[in-house]
Formats: sequence, C-alpha cells, structure tokens
Amino acid sequence: MSGTATPNKILIRTELEPGDLGYIIHLHGLLYRTEQNFGIGFEVYVAKGLAEFYLQYDPKKDRVWIAEMEGRIIGFLALVHRPEETAQLRYFLLLPEYRGQGLGKRLMDLFMSWADSAGYKHLYLWTTNEQQTAIALYQRYGFQLTEEKVSETFGKRLSEQKYEKRLV
Repeated sequence: MSGTATPNKILIRTELEPGDLGYIIHLHGLLYRTEQNFGIGFEVYVAKGLAEFYLQYDPKKDRVWIAEMEGRIIGFLALVHRPEETAQLRYFLLLPEYRGQGLGKRLMDLFMSWADSAGYKHLYLWTTNEQQTAIALYQRYGFQLTEEKVSETFGKRLSEQKYEKRLV
C-alpha cells in the first residue's frame, strides 16, 4: 500500500468500533518505541487513558476522528471532555507514511471546529519536548506552552509540556 493518499481516499469516521481502542494502543506503543525510544510504560499510559475515555464517553461532549485508508487506521485524534467547559486533545497519531500530506491539518481543523460548536471555552493538551513537528502544528492553531515538567514516565528522561488555548 502506498503512503501517498489523496484526501478523498481517506475516510474519517467519528464512531468507535470494536478493535479500535486496542489498535490505537498498539500503534502508540509501536510508533513511540520506534520513533522516540519510549518504553512500555507509555503504552500502559495510553491504555489507561483510552479506557478512561471510553468509560466516561458522552457523544455530546467527546469525539474521535479515525482516519482510514482502504479499511486500515492511519490516524487518530480524540477530544476528551473535562470540567468547566474544557476539553483535552489526546492520542493524536498519524502513521509516518501519511505525514506531510495535510492529514494532520485536516484532523486539527475537525477538532477545532467541533470543540467550538460543542461550546468549549478552553482547550489543552500534553506532549513532550521531542514532538517538535506536532508542537509546531499546535502553535499554528494558537496553543501556547503554559507548563513544563521533567518526567521519566515513558521509560526515559524528557520534558512533558502542557499547551493551552482559549476559545471565544
């Protein structure tokens, strides 16, 4: 399968199906091990967070965007509701062969539009200092660095960073 995809060949769905959560956990573990040398603690972190997301899922407040090409998941993004008109961006992932083709921007556009229409006033996300390409994308959408802490949660020492954006 080629990594070159035209936008009209990529399906983006917003409903979870059986197998999606396990596959997203698997992809995170695999890609972050390969690209960032993260340990299994990261995969556990993602698994716990996705379980929490599913158990508290409210279709009026939460949303997923699952990008598929020929039935294969190639990207994922979730909006997780939090208290006080706040939403968290989580689990943003694109397979390497689909990066640099506008799919990340397309998913972020959908995320931002839905967050606004759902009435959220505040958005935030956590990432690491190593995710420079993702950070640049978040900053283009107006997210600003507000917090930073040293962490070894993912099997190596790095800096976790919180980015926030106010809507309205």
